[in-house]
Amino acid sequence: MNYGKIVHILGILLQVEGFLMALPVLVAIIYGEKCWLHLGAVMAGAILVGTLLRLKKTKKEKIHAKEGFVITALSWLLLSFVGALPFWISGEIPNLINALFESASGFTTTGASILTDIEAMSHGLLFWRSLTHWIGGMGVLVFILAVLPSNADDMNIMKAESPGPSVEKMLPKVRQTAFVLYAIYLGLTVLNILLLMIFGMPVFDSFCISFGAAGTGGFGVRNDSIAGYSTSCQIIITIFMLLFGINFKLYFLIVFRKFKDILKCEEVLVYGIIYAVAVGFVVFGIVSDVGNFGTALKDGAFQVASVMTTTGYATADFNLWGTMPKFILVFVMFIGACAGSTGGGMKVSRIILWFKQIKSELSHFIHPRSVKKIRLEGKVVEQETLRTTNVFMMAYFLVFVVSFFLISFDGFDLESTFTAVAATQNNIGPGLGAVGPTGNYVAFSGLSKFVMIFDMIAGRLELFPMLILFAPSTWSKK
Repeated sequence: MNYGKIVHILGILLQVEGFLMALPVLVAIIYGEKCWLHLGAVMAGAILVGTLLRLKKTKKEKIHAKEGFVITALSWLLLSFVGALPFWISGEIPNLINALFESASGFTTTGASILTDIEAMSHGLLFWRSLTHWIGGMGVLVFILAVLPSNADDMNIMKAESPGPSVEKMLPKVRQTAFVLYAIYLGLTVLNILLLMIFGMPVFDSFCISFGAAGTGGFGVRNDSIAGYSTSCQIIITIFMLLFGINFKLYFLIVFRKFKDILKCEEVLVYGIIYAVAVGFVVFGIVSDVGNFGTALKDGAFQVASVMTTTGYATADFNLWGTMPKFILVFVMFIGACAGSTGGGMKVSRIILWFKQIKSELSHFIHPRSVKKIRLEGKVVEQETLRTTNVFMMAYFLVFVVSFFLISFDGFDLESTFTAVAATQNNIGPGLGAVGPTGNYVAFSGLSKFVMIFDMIAGRLELFPMLILFAPSTWSKK
C-alpha cells in the first residue's frame, strides 16, 4: 500500500474543498451573515492541513486498483467530515452526528435531511449545503483529475469514483476525459441556472436548485421543496433532472459529433422507456385523486424523474398517493439512472445486463451447445464485467438487509424503515412514511444515522470502495 500517495491525494482533496468554500463565504458576506467566519475558519484550516499533507514529495508511481478504492473511500469520508464542520461550528446544526449526516447526504447527492425548518438557515450555509451536491455529483476526485497537475492522473481512481458497471477513457488521457466531462457538467448547470432565472426564480434559489438538479441531490431552500415555484420552473427542473440522469458519454458523443455511435446508446433508450412507462402508471393512479389530468401529468412526470434520477425534489406529497403509484416510485428508486450519470440507484445498464443474462441462460437450457455472447450497445460484454455486475447485486442486497436490520431497532413502521434504507443507499433522499417528502431523518438514533451515512457513501461509490476499506485484508502486510 502506497501510504505516501494516499496522504498526498488527501491533501489535494482538502485544499480543493477549502478553496470551494470561498463561494459560500462570499454569499454569506453578501447577505451580511456571521456564518462567513465559521465557513472561513474551516476553509483556512482545510487549506492549511492539505498543504501540510502535501509537503512530502511522492514518487510518480502507478496507483493500483486497491489503492484507487482506498483513496476514493477515504476521500469521501474526509470530504463529508470537513464539510460538516461549518454546520456544527456555527451552531445551526448543533449535533455533530446530525451535521455529518447532512454533509454526507449533500456530497453523496442523497438529499436526506435532518432539518425541520430549512428556511431558518443562513444563506451562506444553505448555499454550501447545495454546493455539496454539485461537488459530489460528478465527483471531487474526477475534478482533481480534470484541473490539477498532480500525480493522481490514474484510471483506477476514476473507476472507483464514477458510477456504473464499467468506466472507460473517452480520450487518450484520463485527465482529458475528466476535463471534458466537467466542462459538459458545468455547461448544463449554467444553462439550468439561466433558464430558471429567466422564468422568474430568484437568483439565489436558481443557483441552489440547479446545483441539486445537476448533482441529482435534492436539497431545496424552501420547506415545501419545489412546490412553491411556478409550473414553468417545475417543468425546467424536470427536464434537467432527466438530462443529468443520462450517461454523460452521450453528451461526449454529441460534442465530438460521433452521431453514428449515438444510435448505439441502448441504455439511454431503455432509460427513456422505463421513465415513460412509469409516468403513465403514476398519472393513471393519481388522476382521479388530483381531479385534473394536467396537474397529474405535471406532478407524475416530476416525481418519477426526481425519484428515478435519485434527485429527491418534490412538488407534491406522494406519501398521500395510492399504493400503485407509490409502488412505481419505489420500483424506479431501485433502478436509478444511467451509468456514467450523476444519478444513483443500481443503474439501468445493470438491469439490462441482468435481463440479458437471464435470456442467455434460458436459451442455453434450450440449446445446450449454443454459445452466445452478451452485447451491450454493440460491444461484447467481458465476462469480468458480468461477474462484477452479479457480485454487485449480491453485495447490494447484503448491505441493504444488514442496514434494514440495524435500523429496525429504532421502532419505526415497516414502510418508513424499508424506504429509509432504500432512499439512502440509492442516494434519493425522501422515502415514504416518516421519511416522506414532508418528513425528515432527525428522529432516528445516532447508530441508525451512522448506518445511513455508510449507506449513502457506499451507494454513491457503488459499494466496493467502502467494503474494501473495511476489509481486514486491505491493510494486511502479507
